[in-house]
Amino acid sequence: MIEAAGIAVVALVALASVGLLARSRRRREETDTRSLANAVLQNLHIPATLHPVIDPDLCIGSLSCLSACPEGDILGLVDGKAVLIEAAACIGHGKCALECPVDAIKLVFGTAHRGQDLPEVDEYFETSRPGIHIAGELGGMGLIRNAVSQGLDVAAHLAARLKKGSRSSAGAVDVAIVGAGPAGLAAALGLKKAGLSFRVLEQDSLGGTIAHYPRQKVVMTEPAVLPYYGKLGKKLISKEELLEAWQEAIRKADVTITEGVQVTGITGDDGNFSVQTTKGALAARKVVLATGRRGTPRKMGVPGEELEKVAYRLIDPDQYVGAKVLVVGGGDSALEAAIQLGEESDAQVTLSYRNEAFGKCREANKRKFAEMVQRGRVRALMGSQVREVRQKEVVIESNGKKAALRNDFIIVCIGGELPTEFLSKAGVGMQRHFGTAPGASFEGDEVSLRTGNARELADRRKQRRLALALTAVGAVVIAVLAVVGAKYYPMSRVERLKSPLHAFLRSSGPWGHGVGIVATAFMLLNFLYPIRKRWQRLKGAGPIRRWLTFHQFVGFMSPLVIAFHAAFQSNNFVATATSVSLVIVVLTGIFGRFVFGLVPTHDGRTTELAEVVSRWERLKTRIDPLLAGVTDVAAVKAILSRATAAPSGGSLVGLLGRMPFEYQRTRGQLRQIRALFPSREHYREFTRAFWKLDRLRTQVGFYRSLKRLLSVWRLFHAVLAVVLVVMISAHIGVSIFLGYKWIFS
Repeated sequence: MIEAAGIAVVALVALASVGLLARSRRRREETDTRSLANAVLQNLHIPATLHPVIDPDLCIGSLSCLSACPEGDILGLVDGKAVLIEAAACIGHGKCALECPVDAIKLVFGTAHRGQDLPEVDEYFETSRPGIHIAGELGGMGLIRNAVSQGLDVAAHLAARLKKGSRSSAGAVDVAIVGAGPAGLAAALGLKKAGLSFRVLEQDSLGGTIAHYPRQKVVMTEPAVLPYYGKLGKKLISKEELLEAWQEAIRKADVTITEGVQVTGITGDDGNFSVQTTKGALAARKVVLATGRRGTPRKMGVPGEELEKVAYRLIDPDQYVGAKVLVVGGGDSALEAAIQLGEESDAQVTLSYRNEAFGKCREANKRKFAEMVQRGRVRALMGSQVREVRQKEVVIESNGKKAALRNDFIIVCIGGELPTEFLSKAGVGMQRHFGTAPGASFEGDEVSLRTGNARELADRRKQRRLALALTAVGAVVIAVLAVVGAKYYPMSRVERLKSPLHAFLRSSGPWGHGVGIVATAFMLLNFLYPIRKRWQRLKGAGPIRRWLTFHQFVGFMSPLVIAFHAAFQSNNFVATATSVSLVIVVLTGIFGRFVFGLVPTHDGRTTELAEVVSRWERLKTRIDPLLAGVTDVAAVKAILSRATAAPSGGSLVGLLGRMPFEYQRTRGQLRQIRALFPSREHYREFTRAFWKLDRLRTQVGFYRSLKRLLSVWRLFHAVLAVVLVVMISAHIGVSIFLGYKWIFS
């Protein structure tokens, strides 16, 4: 009775914990849903460049991705799954994708409605012209850490390829690197480490665009590892610190940067290129283009832009002392230029941005800029655009009205454009991305299976090898346990008591007890995965998918090994309760990982409901002509609006309970408007279309409620795992109390 009462108390505590966790999760969803709606109102839901896309049918609501982004709350929880909330603030770190245990997040360029033109590359970043590779911002990877990673990946690939071929001919280098920014320098250091010859050609100076950023600009929010230097340990790294690190790395590697050289063209074929520059030609076997995009600044496209007063970056605030300066743009570079001018000069600074609110820039810059505006050091003209540049004035349009402002200088910070002319001359093809992944290639209308880069493909192979290795280990362990007790376990309880094997193999015997202790320690390894997810210091400690694979292995093995410990019998209430708890934890885990994802979401891409919205629109177009000749169109449209309205939320039980009553009410309303139609056939056509709409709406509501109900598996899984630890502790305590403590002898 005491044991049963204890179990009951633990069960009640577990249920209460599930309720509290569900309430906390619901509050998070409500907050994130409001944030998403607010982002849509401010037009902040449109991504600027590389960004994550979450497959709702694969997402299991792990939430590990939500806290992974260094930029803050970019992702949120809406309708039970991760959603990109403030897309305009996303700069493509990719940490969220790395922290997704089920590969539900992909980094893509462009959206379904807004394409993005980028050079066409394969998984090794090789362009459509063989032998020419692209790395970094030129290929869409504007983030420094990602650019460094790409540069190293390209270097590793070229090192493997070139070592297999013949050496360079006299006067030629293995690789010509165009651009000394993060990607180009990383490629150079990687090639140096591999022992290949190369030349780095830079039209400006070391660091590329970074060298011209404003002083003390934070250029990295996440540490990176540089060859010959090591890890940049600080979380926030300024322009000066990064350039100093690069200089130390190239000094240690003895790498020379050829500065002040502009590349004008590339001739020849793979293995025998001639890179044309303003200082002569360079022979090379391979070419890496790492020029970035800012070498071709985006223009405003207005009269007078060619005047000398217009610049495309802030170099030194001192040159604008006492001047009237207009900064154009709404990104980080524009805000930072305006802030620096306001802080380090006495210039009269005005910022013009075409939107009413800032989108793709850091929160810290937004706050600092707002402070500068409040202090009167900077004037903000939101929702305005430059229409004409004059010698002493600039014409700005706002709210449909134009005004001429006194002006001495204009600094345009509206991004850069691809050097399409240069790429075209070099034979590099372009590709428009509509929500496709980096490295994706197309064959007709289908995305090639080569989608993804080489590093991702290598990680997947390692994942498969790990899964196979753990499966083999598990099979060996079970086989050994089965062989040891092959004669004992099939016996009945009475036969076991008479068997000479009983003293050794029973649960409290040396073998059985030892298996139980090892199984308990083994079972506790299940908690490594949730610790890895939640402990910030462990974020990035290996791909989380491998941790989940090990978590699944331990989860599957635990009940099997425990069964051998118990000799496939139930000897006491606590042990049985512990085993039952373990089985439930494993079953909920299996459901969440393998079954939950099979249930379609209301907007899942793999189901027919993915086209619900478009089908609604097609059906409404079909219904509109049916309303011709109706005597009371308003009454018909009132009923029609019910079928076309967004499905209401709520529980699955409530939905199923309302369905028959709503069905009968709707049938009655349809009968009431029957006389309004000019003919019987007219009315039947309308009702057929109406019920199609209503059925789709019901399906959407059903799947939404069902998915929400099934998502509680996670809460039970987590809470019962903690309960399991309590039960195991009780089981161990009872065992020690009864004298089963040979392991401590």
